[in-house]
Amino acid sequence: MTRLPHAVLFVCLGNICRSPLAEGVFRDIVQEAGLADSFVVDSAGTGAWHIGNPPDPRSIDIAARHEVDISAQRARQVRADDFRRFDTIVAMDRDNLAALKRMGGASSPRLRLLLNRPPQDVPDPYYGGPDGFEQVYQLVRTGGQRLFQDLMTSA
Repeated sequence: MTRLPHAVLFVCLGNICRSPLAEGVFRDIVQEAGLADSFVVDSAGTGAWHIGNPPDPRSIDIAARHEVDISAQRARQVRADDFRRFDTIVAMDRDNLAALKRMGGASSPRLRLLLNRPPQDVPDPYYGGPDGFEQVYQLVRTGGQRLFQDLMTSA
């Protein structure tokens, strides 16, 4: 049974492209459902390269085009206490899921891929063009809606 409020952490490599988008999109989904007070939503990276930085400007731009504001977010790295604080930890891809397991979540039922039916990675758009960011937005929107449905059916 899912307890509310439910804390959800979205994780990618650097916390500047995919996971900030997923955080913003999921906040939007729960707000649209009138359940913003029932969720704590955050994002982090498995790497430390971008700590304190805002999301990639291309992520901010694509989110804004879909009326989601992620400009105030700041990158942070996953911490050991995240495995206790968050009810659900959502990796954007299998590499980051494996990294989370190595960081202390190996036996945690709280870990999952965003796109888990069937298992699919959300590709890292960092080295690509604007089309990659639109694709990521669409994938995190779909994955966020599925996650929300999963959490609501287990509540």
